[in-house]
Amino acid sequence: MVKPAMAYMDVIRRVREHCNLPLAAYNVSGEFAMIKAAARNGWIDERRITMEVLMGIRRAGADMIITYFAPDVAEWLKE
Repeated sequence: MVKPAMAYMDVIRRVREHCNLPLAAYNVSGEFAMIKAAARNGWIDERRITMEVLMGIRRAGADMIITYFAPDVAEWLKE
């Protein structure tokens, strides 16, 4: 597991290049709070930024992402 996920996407990529085991990334509470606060202040589009961050973590090489955004993303994917 690599944490924090956003700050260590380069590490996720390097681990993926050297290891074939399942790789998890933990999108920690500080990363979650940063996005929520920016969205609450109207500075960003929460849904777009959240999906972009999670897709970036996945593209870096994570097989699994542990995130506080899971309930929100589950609802967005139902739409």
